[in-house]
Order: sequence, then C-alpha cells, then structure tokens
Amino acid sequence: MGTPIGNLGDLSPRARQVLSGVDRIACEDTRRSGLLLQTLGQKKRLVSFHQHNQATRIPELVAALQAGERLAVVSDAGLPGISDPGEELVAAARQAGLEVICVPGPSAVTTALVSSGLPSGRFCFEGFLPTRPSQRRARLEQLKKEERTLVFYEAPHRLVDLLEDLLAVCGDRALRVARELTKRHEQQVGPTVSAALAHFRQVPPQGECTLVLGGAVPAQPRLWSEVELRSQLQELVADGRSSKEAAREVAERSGHNRRDLYALLHRREPELDAPHDSDCPSPPGGS
Repeated sequence: MGTPIGNLGDLSPRARQVLSGVDRIACEDTRRSGLLLQTLGQKKRLVSFHQHNQATRIPELVAALQAGERLAVVSDAGLPGISDPGEELVAAARQAGLEVICVPGPSAVTTALVSSGLPSGRFCFEGFLPTRPSQRRARLEQLKKEERTLVFYEAPHRLVDLLEDLLAVCGDRALRVARELTKRHEQQVGPTVSAALAHFRQVPPQGECTLVLGGAVPAQPRLWSEVELRSQLQELVADGRSSKEAAREVAERSGHNRRDLYALLHRREPELDAPHDSDCPSPPGGS
C-alpha cells in the first residue's frame, strides 16, 4: 500500500479504508507508521518489517495470511516493494498461492521523473547503487551507454561521491536531484551533473535523494562509402563466401540493404575509355 512521501494529503481514501479494515500492519518503522495512524485516528497492531529482519518475518507474515489474517504492508514513505523487503514478501505470498492486491499511491520514482523535465517515455530504475566505490563505478560503467533516462536513490552522506562518479564515468549530462518531494521545501537541483555537484559541495544534502539522469546520446551510425562496401564484399568473396553470404554479412555490419549490396557486388566498375586512333601519335617515319 502506498503512503505519502511527504504530504499527508496524498493518502488516498481507499488507503484509509484499507488501513481501517486490516488486522495487522507490517511496516518499516513502527514509530513512524504509528504517527500516521494517530493522524488518521486509527489504532492497529503494528509489526516491524525491514531488511534486517525479513528472513524471519516473512514466514511469520505468510503464516498469518494463511490463517486468514488481513495484512497491510507499508513503507516509511511511498510504495512498498520498490527497493525494500516488500518485494520478497509479495513473492513469498504469491508462491504460497495467496492473494496480493496493490493499493497504489505516491512513489518518489515517478514523482521525481515526471517533475524533472527529462524524457519519461522510456526509463530505467536502478534503485540504490552499491555503496563500495569500486562496485558503484563498475555499475555505472555498465550503465553509461544506456540511452533511456535513469533514476537512482541515494542516501545524503553518499550523494557527493555518487555525483563525482557520475561526472567521471558518464560525463556532464542533464540531471535533477530531487529532495523533500511533495513537502513545503521541495527542492530539485540541476540542471547538470556538474551544477548539482557544485551545489551539494557547498550545501550538504539532507534526506534521501532521488536522482534523474539523462540517457546517453545515441551513437552516430558509421557512414560507409560505396568504395568501402565494395571492398568488404570483394574480400569476403575472395575468402570463399558466396555473393549472397557476402551481401548478408556486410548488411549486418553496415546496416545497408542486403539486396542493394548484392547488386553493388555485381555492378561493373566504370572502365577508362580506350584512346581513339586519332589520339595516338604516328610512329616515327610514318606517312
């Protein structure tokens, strides 16, 4: 179930109704969720459920569901199941043949993405990158050619390190760092990696951040000249390929049409005109 990421007004009427009707609520922090319930004037049994106790808690929660208990799962903020143990619980419940219903609600991923102004038609969510610098840079190396918009989560004390790695590995691309989403002091810092880095070197970040990074610029296709194409075709034929095989291989390399390449291979190269008799000098002593 989605809960507000900042503004309590974002809790849907359906979420309020579901919370009032369950037997137990599994939550990341019982104190924080307790304050939410207190605001709603509700009192429910809360059980902590986070990454440090999920191994023992998941079997317990699945057993409760199998016994007929109605259970709601919430995170501290946003939609559970995204970068938190809710994902494992849903998988375990599904494996046990139990019904799972998602009550949609706020999410930092989509909120930051839509408000960033960067392309949102196709994007990749990477969550939290590895905390070790070498592993983080290795992951960025894998992602630096990704042409879709990228979305990351990061803790405030690692944000500057991440920005430095983004600049070094991916270059100075378009970027928005979103903080305090939906709250009074909502902030989005950009518009580039270098600008965000300069800002947060001067102003230490607070609270978890959501980063929206522009995708890599598509590589420009190689321009092949007719001479290069003919040369490639002739080399393959000389190596024993048939004309059709040569045309197919060069089509895969160059992106050109296979039939056009086949025709090019069999097109006669222009020949130099033979000199006319009138152009030839007369032999010595000729009449």
